[in-house]
Amino acid sequence: MRALNLRSLLVAVVVFGAPALVAAQRPTSQQAQQMLQTNPALLEQLRQRIATSGLTPDQVRARLRAEGYPENLLDAYLDAGSGTGQSSAGQPSDNVFAAVSELGIADTTNLDLLRCEGGDSLSLSSDILGLRSANGGQSGSTGSTGGLPRRLGAGSSASDPLRYERERLRAREACASQGDSARYASTMPGAPADSGYRIFGLEFFRRPGNQFVANTAGPIDAGYRLGAGDRLVLVLTGDVEASYALDVTREGFIVIPQVGEIYVNNLTLGQLENILYDRLGRVYSGVRRGQGSTTRFSITPARIRNNLVYVVGDVVRPGAYQVSAAGTLLNALYAAGGPSNSGTLRDLQVRRNGKVVGRMDFYDYLINGDASQDVRMQNGDIVFVPVHLARARIIGEVVRPATYELKAAETLADALRFAGGFTENAARQRVQIERIVPPTERAAGRDRVTTDIVSDAFLTGTGPTVPIQPGDVIRVFPVTTRVRNRIYVRGNVNTPGTIGLATGMTVSDALRLAGGVKANTYLGEVLVTRLQADSSRTQLRATLRDTTGAVLNDFPLKEDDALRVFSVTEFRPDRYVAVNGAVRNSGQFVYREGMTVRDLVLEAGGLEQSAYLNEARIARLPADRSRGVTAREFIVPLDSSYLFERGPNGRYFGPPGLPAPGGPSPEVVLQPYDNVLILRQPNWELQRTVAVTGEVRFPGRYSLIAKSERISDLLRRVGGLTPEGYANGVTFFRTRDSIGRVGIELPNVLTNPRSPDNLLLQDGDSIYIPRYSAIVRVQGAVNSPVAVTFVPGQDINYYIRASGGASQKADVRRAYVTQPNGKVDAEAQRFLIPDYVPKPQPGSTVFVPERASELRTDPLAIAGTLTGLLTGLVTVIALLRR
Repeated sequence: MRALNLRSLLVAVVVFGAPALVAAQRPTSQQAQQMLQTNPALLEQLRQRIATSGLTPDQVRARLRAEGYPENLLDAYLDAGSGTGQSSAGQPSDNVFAAVSELGIADTTNLDLLRCEGGDSLSLSSDILGLRSANGGQSGSTGSTGGLPRRLGAGSSASDPLRYERERLRAREACASQGDSARYASTMPGAPADSGYRIFGLEFFRRPGNQFVANTAGPIDAGYRLGAGDRLVLVLTGDVEASYALDVTREGFIVIPQVGEIYVNNLTLGQLENILYDRLGRVYSGVRRGQGSTTRFSITPARIRNNLVYVVGDVVRPGAYQVSAAGTLLNALYAAGGPSNSGTLRDLQVRRNGKVVGRMDFYDYLINGDASQDVRMQNGDIVFVPVHLARARIIGEVVRPATYELKAAETLADALRFAGGFTENAARQRVQIERIVPPTERAAGRDRVTTDIVSDAFLTGTGPTVPIQPGDVIRVFPVTTRVRNRIYVRGNVNTPGTIGLATGMTVSDALRLAGGVKANTYLGEVLVTRLQADSSRTQLRATLRDTTGAVLNDFPLKEDDALRVFSVTEFRPDRYVAVNGAVRNSGQFVYREGMTVRDLVLEAGGLEQSAYLNEARIARLPADRSRGVTAREFIVPLDSSYLFERGPNGRYFGPPGLPAPGGPSPEVVLQPYDNVLILRQPNWELQRTVAVTGEVRFPGRYSLIAKSERISDLLRRVGGLTPEGYANGVTFFRTRDSIGRVGIELPNVLTNPRSPDNLLLQDGDSIYIPRYSAIVRVQGAVNSPVAVTFVPGQDINYYIRASGGASQKADVRRAYVTQPNGKVDAEAQRFLIPDYVPKPQPGSTVFVPERASELRTDPLAIAGTLTGLLTGLVTVIALLRR
C-alpha cells in the first residue's frame, strides 16, 4: 500500500502538470518510492503542484477515480502546507534522476545540484526548487539566494537561454565547491584523512551555517566612514537633555535642529565628533572639551547602510552583493562562497575606481590571526580573486597536512611553518621532496624526481631555505617504530613485561625488577632467547637457586633478550572428575585432593528431584588394563542428607519419592578422572496433563492418573460429549516430538474402547470437540472456491462441480479430502473393480491441486511432435523402398 501511495503521488504530477508531462514515461513503483524517500524536496514540490493546480479536493478525487486509483489516496496531501515530507536524505541512483527528468519535475540544472553530496544538501535543493522565501539569504543583483538561482524551472531556458546557461554553470560550480575536502580526498582511492589533498583555507568558506556577517547591531569603531543611507543618533545630556535621529541624506548631509546642516559624507565617526564640538559649542555653551563641560553629547550609528560590491574572479559564485557598510573584504568574499578550487588565498584584491586600494594575504589571518589587511568595503568596490599561486602538498608528520599556496620567495621553511611544524613523531633527519621536472628539463620516463633534503635546521623545528616549485609533494617521515634498550620478562613472575636495559644488568637483576619469581616456579631452568645480528636467535639458560630469584649461573643480558620463567603447574596435567545423571549441572569439574562424592554433588548444583537416594555408581580408571579393561565400576551409598535444600525444620521441599536412608553415610573420596553417575528413581515423573475443550460437559486441563489412560477413559472423566458435540470433527493434537494433528475416528473410540484409534495419552496432548457443521469447503484449482452444503452420499466430484468445476490448471485425479477428524482421503484406482472415490463428511475440506509444470501438455506442441515423427517415418519408408 505504501508503494502504491507513493506511486500515486507521481501520478498526481501527471494529472496536475503540464501537457508535456502526460506523454512522459511513468517511473516504476520502486523508482517512485526511492525518489520520494531520498529527496524531501521532491515530495514538497508534489504538494505544491497539487495546491496550485486550481482543482478542488472533489475534483482531485474525481481525477484519481478516473485513473483507477482509490479516491482518498491524496487526502493527506491536498493541503500544501500539511506534513513535512521529511525523510532521511540519501543519494538517489541514476535511474531515479532519469525518471525525475522524464516527469519534468526538475530539469538538468536541478538534477546537477541535487546530486551534490555533503553540506546542507536539503537547503541547497530547497533553493533550487524555489522553496525558500523570496527574501531568504543574501541576495545579489542577480536575484539569487546566496548567489544561487532562486528558482530554476523548466521554462527558464525558454525565457532567457543565456541567463539560464550562466545559472547552470554557477549551480555546478556551487555543487563542486560543496564538500571540497571530501572531493580532494577522493582523488586517490583509499586516501587517508591526512593525505594532504585538502586545500588549506578553503574549508573556512565551505562550512554551512558559519555566516561571516558584518556587525550591524553592535558598536561601530571610530574609523567607520559615513554615507547616504546611514542613520545617526545624537544624544545631549547635562544642561540640555535632548536626542535626535539624524538621517544622512542622498547629498551626504545631516540636519541638527538649532544647529543646521553638516556635511558628513565620507567622514569617519572620529572626524564627525571633532566637527560637532565646534558646531554644537556655538549653540550650547556647555559643550566643550575637558572637565569643564556641562553639556555632553554622543553620536552613534542607529542604522548602517548597505553597499553594492562586486566579487569577481575565481570565486564560487561571482556577482553583485549587498554588503553592510561595516563589512570588509572577507564579508563580501564569504557572501560569494569564497575562492573556488582554482582561486588564490594569498593575493585577495580590492579595487576602487580602477585602482587596487587593498591586498590581503588570507594566510596572515588564518595562521597569525592578523586582520589588519582586511579592507573595509565602499559602494562600488570590486573584490577580485586571481588564479592561485604555486601549490605544494605537505604530508606525513606535520600538524596540518594539506595543500598550501606559496609565493615566489617562500621556501621549504615557510611551507613547514604554514603546516604548523613537525609533530612529536617526526623524524627530523631528512625531508623528502617529490618534484615535477620543468618541461625544458624532462626526458623520456623522467617527469618526476625525488630529492632528500638533509639539514640541521630541521632539528630546531624550522627548515632550510630550499625553493619550492609548483606541484611539489613534501613528505615528513615518522621516527622508527622500533624501541631500543629493552628486554622482556615473561612467565611465572609477579610483574611480567618490558624492562629497560641498564649497563651490566644480569638475569637475577631482571627477575628482581620483574617483581621476583612466584612460589610455584620451576627452578630447573630459566630460558633466555637472544637476538643475533643476522636476526637469528640463540638459546641460553640459567638455573635458579631458590624462589628468591637468586641465579646460580648468572650472566649479563643484552638488548632484546627475552626471559621465560616456568611454573611447576604448567607441566601438570589438568585433572578432573565428572558427574552426570540426576544432578542440576552435569559435566567435568577440577579435581582437588581429598574431594568426596558430596563435594562433587555440591559443585554440580545439588541433586534433581528425581534422584535415587540409595546408591550411586563410580567408574574409575583401572590399575591393570590387560584383557581390554577400560574402567572399574563400584557402587557407593547415598542418603537423604544429600538433599541440601531444606526448610527451617529440616524437611525437604521436593516431591515425595522412594524411601532413602537417613544418613549420613560414610564419605567416599574420589580419585582423578572418576566418573560419578547419580541414578534416577524408577518410573519417576511429575503429573502429565491433557487439555479437553469444546463440546464436552466439563472442559479443562486434566492430569492423567495412570500411564495406561486412553482417550475413551479421559472422555468418561470429563462427562462425555454434549448433545451439540460433533464426534467425527474431533481435533486431536500432540505436541510431543512435534507430531502435530493426528486423525482419529472418535465415534469408533466411543463405541469400541479396543479401537486402534483409542490412543494412549501423553503429556501435552489436547482434544477439541467442535459443533456440528454441515459445510464442505472446496479450495485449490477450482473456478469458484466456496463452501458447499453437505449432501449425504455425494463423493468428491460432486463438490468440485458445485464450486464451478475444475480450472484449466487443475489436476483432478490428485484431488483429496481432509475429513473433519483430520484424516486425509484420496481417490484410488483398483483393478477389475470400480475405483475408490472418497466421500467428504460434514466439516471436511476438498482440495484440488494444480498440475505440475513439467506435466502440463500443450496440444500444439504435441501436434508438432507427432508431425515430426510422422515426417521422419515417411522418409524412412521411402528410403527402404528404393
